[in-house]
Amino acid sequence: MTTTIHLAQQPEADELLGRSPLAALVGMLLDQQVPMEWAFSGPYTIARRLGSDDLDAHGIAAYDPEAFVALLSAKPAVHRYPGSMAKRVQQLCQYLVDEYGGDASAVWADAGSGEELLDRLLALPGFGRQKAQIFLALLGKQYGVRPAGWREAAGAYGDEGAYRSAADITGPESLAKVRAYKQETKRAAKAAKTATTAKNADSAKPKSSKAGRNTGNSAAE
Repeated sequence: MTTTIHLAQQPEADELLGRSPLAALVGMLLDQQVPMEWAFSGPYTIARRLGSDDLDAHGIAAYDPEAFVALLSAKPAVHRYPGSMAKRVQQLCQYLVDEYGGDASAVWADAGSGEELLDRLLALPGFGRQKAQIFLALLGKQYGVRPAGWREAAGAYGDEGAYRSAADITGPESLAKVRAYKQETKRAAKAAKTATTAKNADSAKPKSSKAGRNTGNSAAE
């Protein structure tokens, strides 16, 4: 697996992502609650701190957990939450060792269909449906991993010409489009939440009674 990647927006980090299946998986794992460039530069930072030019699942899985937390926590930290992410990276690597002999590319190398590949990604520690579908789309759009039905299995993230996720980023221009899409999605979600809250608050108000509204008028008449 060797391809040109622009997810980290750093030449050395992107070069690693382009040739290392494990680096790509770890970058996707880290891609939450931090800017995408920060997340995808993480594998390069980890490899450099380990004194290597690549990541090794066996080595990371066997690494002392406290020392690995310290390695990710050293400034600049690999993630906003280096402690929890260090644990997740080690869990991912241990799973790859146990299930795939430590070979990250084996997750998708012989997948017979998009649904099969999605199921394999969903089984990875730290990969929920959204993350698994984005990574599946990334594999198909940029790494040439395209089992039958991969776009359908990736859901909307597999759409051609979309700018929804990391799968669609090939440079600064597409990064800006993806970022704009995410910001608009957040605004829409916030507006919907505000509207729902207001509706619920209005529904909770006590209904005024019609009884007695005209009392006092009949005697005067």
